Amino acid sequence: MPGLRSSASVFRGPRRELVSKTMPLRRHTEMLKDLHERLNRRCYVHPDPLEFLYEYDDPADREVVGLVASSLAYGRVAQILKSVGNVLGLMGRRPLRFLQDASEASLGRDFAGFRHRFTTGENVSAMLSGVKRVIDRHGSLGSCFIAGMGQDDETVLPALSLFVRELDGDGRCGHLLPDPARGSACKRMNLFLRWMVRADEVDPGGWQAVSAAKLIVPLDTHMHRIALTLGATQRNAADMRTAREITDAFRRISPDDPVRYDFALTRLGIRSEMDLSALLSRSDAGAEVCVYA
Repeated sequence: MPGLRSSASVFRGPRRELVSKTMPLRRHTEMLKDLHERLNRRCYVHPDPLEFLYEYDDPADREVVGLVASSLAYGRVAQILKSVGNVLGLMGRRPLRFLQDASEASLGRDFAGFRHRFTTGENVSAMLSGVKRVIDRHGSLGSCFIAGMGQDDETVLPALSLFVRELDGDGRCGHLLPDPARGSACKRMNLFLRWMVRADEVDPGGWQAVSAAKLIVPLDTHMHRIALTLGATQRNAADMRTAREITDAFRRISPDDPVRYDFALTRLGIRSEMDLSALLSRSDAGAEVCVYA
């Protein structure tokens, strides 16, 4: 991606210590492991836009679906699921083929009436045009992302910045594709990367060339409150600096997979039967049993 690498240099250079001076997160290691064992299960995914990815077996389709689902993952969860479903419904069972057969004009017409809070149909069609352009150029979204990775990059952030700029060169996607170089926590883009890179019972994976060790915690206000409670940060702003600080704290517990506990932690407060108080009070009831619907 010529001409773009220097734009991501803000993420490179000497490593800076970002971890809070009074980091007590290690005290909760066993609790986190227990929480992960009990909650990191597919039956706890709903309601979460991640569930849409399970409907697509082809990784080439799944990465397109993942970008759509993650980019719209803001606001009330019921509306998120409805909006993602509407977009994917228009794209059909083979979203990659849909894009290959589409033109920028046809995408504009297809999504003209779409609206999700601040997101317009123009934003969505611009993003999908960018996806089509990137796939035509690189073969897949994953190949584009990997092409932007530097051998010495300590995190995915330099590649993510380049990836966003390839997808949204003219800025018409609006806030759908935030650039981490601007300081935003980029929660939805980091969520997309978690889905694409990690592979376990919950995250489908597929981008094997990207190391999970380089992922950044998808930080929103909910995860920020949890991180403050656990002592993973003392910063009040839910921005990229805080996201990196929290990630570094988790990396001390799980060096190869600092985002390992993200799904389990974010079930607290999302599902009605779970709340933050459960986080610090270890249950003696043993592993929970969940039944797939």
